[in-house]
Amino acid sequence: MVSLPPDKSPADLTPVQLRILCRAGSLSSPTAGYARGFAQANLVVLPVEHADAFARFCKANPKPCPLLEVLPPGAFEPVRCAPGADLRTDLPRYRVLEHGRCVQWPTDVTPLWRPDFVAFLIGCSFTFEWALSALGVPVRHVEEGRNVPMFRTDRPCVSVPPFAGPLVVSMRPLTPADAKRAAHITAAFPDVHGGPVHAGDPAALGIGDLSHPHYGDAVTIKPGEIPVFWACGVTPMEAILAARLPLAITHEPGHMFVTDIPNEALRRESPE
Repeated sequence: MVSLPPDKSPADLTPVQLRILCRAGSLSSPTAGYARGFAQANLVVLPVEHADAFARFCKANPKPCPLLEVLPPGAFEPVRCAPGADLRTDLPRYRVLEHGRCVQWPTDVTPLWRPDFVAFLIGCSFTFEWALSALGVPVRHVEEGRNVPMFRTDRPCVSVPPFAGPLVVSMRPLTPADAKRAAHITAAFPDVHGGPVHAGDPAALGIGDLSHPHYGDAVTIKPGEIPVFWACGVTPMEAILAARLPLAITHEPGHMFVTDIPNEALRRESPE
């Protein structure tokens, strides 16, 4: 079995090294804090008959669903984001969705892959966390070695039948001063969700209990900190569940595809 080189931390891995670990079945954990400096992506795979509608859903909801690459039917090598990679094996863990339910959590979906599958790569907020850390803004789930907490909200996405559902958000606790800095920093990365959608009272998003996220792990919120919420790439998974497609595949929340795209390549000079 392939293992992490003894002289490397997860942050020091190159995207290729990380994908090799996934392909060998040696990495099945969340990828926050891995492969410093490279963009991460959410994965959605569904039959070609639903691909056009899903692409329109993403374009109608660009905040939670910023498209990085759409592959041709049957293709599994993302030639724009990571030439030589294999989307069937190179994520730590997947979810297999059938008729509105998650039925499997495999580390390899090669046996399920079909010639009519279309794969979508969608920007992930783990990408801009390096920019936050570089400027001294703490990223609590990375500090605590946990998956980022993610919550369904009561904000509906723009519907594109058969796709509809709630906005899902990720949460990072920050002081009010750091929240303002984080908003400015992340706004320059619209291809990976951009600036936050809300800061402060979670009830404004219909979130009742920050200690029980719908996905990921709860993290410590220190005195004087407020929750800051960003649009999340689990949003399309909720839309696929609601559509009750016979078969679709996504990443396991927090277990992302790590691309060869440098983070800085996604920074915009003019914030959103």
